[in-house]
Amino acid sequence: MQTLTDWSGQLAGLLWGNALTLSLLLGMGLYLTIRMGLIQFRGFRHSLALLSGAYDQPHHEGHITHFQALSTALSATVGTGNIAGVATAISLGGPGALLWMWVTAFFGMATKFTECTLALRFREVREDGTIAGGPMYTLLHGLKMKRTAMLFASFALIASFGIGNMVQANSVVDGLGYLFPEVREYAWLAGLVLASLVGAVILGGVKRIARVASMIVPFMALLYVGAAILVLINHLPEIPAAFATIFNHALNPWAVGGAAVGEAIRWGVARGLFSNEAGLGSSPIAHSAARTNEPVREGLVAMMEPFIDTLVICTMTGLVIVVTGAWTLQRDDLVGAALTAHAFQSSIGVSGASVVGIGLSLFAFSTIIAWSYYGDRSASFLFGERAVLPYRLLYTVLVMVGAAVPLQLVWNLADITNILMAAPNLLSLALLAGLAQKLKTGYFSRSLNMEQNEAS
Repeated sequence: MQTLTDWSGQLAGLLWGNALTLSLLLGMGLYLTIRMGLIQFRGFRHSLALLSGAYDQPHHEGHITHFQALSTALSATVGTGNIAGVATAISLGGPGALLWMWVTAFFGMATKFTECTLALRFREVREDGTIAGGPMYTLLHGLKMKRTAMLFASFALIASFGIGNMVQANSVVDGLGYLFPEVREYAWLAGLVLASLVGAVILGGVKRIARVASMIVPFMALLYVGAAILVLINHLPEIPAAFATIFNHALNPWAVGGAAVGEAIRWGVARGLFSNEAGLGSSPIAHSAARTNEPVREGLVAMMEPFIDTLVICTMTGLVIVVTGAWTLQRDDLVGAALTAHAFQSSIGVSGASVVGIGLSLFAFSTIIAWSYYGDRSASFLFGERAVLPYRLLYTVLVMVGAAVPLQLVWNLADITNILMAAPNLLSLALLAGLAQKLKTGYFSRSLNMEQNEAS
């Protein structure tokens, strides 16, 4: 077992730390940014209007609103990567890693726009009203690649049990352990309670998942960002120097050495992509359930994911670690989430560590419920709708297992299947980018004509 753990850990590290893999993901974002005409800027304002509900159409096909779709997708992406992932990136790559996380988020916005626009274009609306979509349906209907579609769905199904379930359940116990150390001694009981809560949500399907996500995500984001702002206010004079340090470590090999800049790029890109999942193909599954007949609208909504996840929440974590000087500490007990907790606590006291603990728990719980939907859509694609209920029951049971069992092997396997989801998805993006561009051009042309008609 230890041999398998070591081998899988090496493979996961190779896949996530491989220059080719990261270049493909980042390069696709750059290509789509150019191909979509800097949609990050042109579509930003319209994205906010869509989220406000101004364009909601109750008679359109779909189950959930734009805001609920974004909240569900954010539930999956806003997680341990925003707390532990940022700290790991800065610990191993220096403060400069934060700049490269911003770069991945900017290009990732174009990737999210494209993959979710295509997911809406090729989703299935069945006779009973249920909706299914995501890269597997884009590959199946858009490119007629059934085997490749099944490959994506298989990777997503496996990943849902790992990165979407058991490792997140373990993170909930870790987060509560910051506040109540005795929780770790009763991990099975905590897992049972958590499994009951998860089951109560996911057995109700995507509508209930979306409702819960739309309540949890804004609350946890505001709580965490609010605490981070308090820390930054306490260290207001150090903020300019913090930005100087970030840019210096990211771009100046003469000051910090070429190897240090290389590590900043490697860890910043890797952790940025891990956090916002741009190009991995998970989010389009959630966005496919949105109530709209305009694919581009949901693409614009999805574009906000990397912005909120990385440019806002990850930035808050990174700045707190840099302005407090926590990144300079070289202690074995301060890695990942523990480093973030230490940074918050050093500025605003025990309440700071409490926010990290609560945030870690809520982020992980929301990830569990969102990934259950990704998994059940993948199970439905592979085995039919009859497989969904057994999948949800098994998923709920594994939450309890994950809360109580050491999971390094599961982490490794989850990382491997998660990154392998990207290959089929990137293929669909490369081959269908022209269609996405055509849909975007048509949508904005219609919107412009409507505005001119209203004005006249």
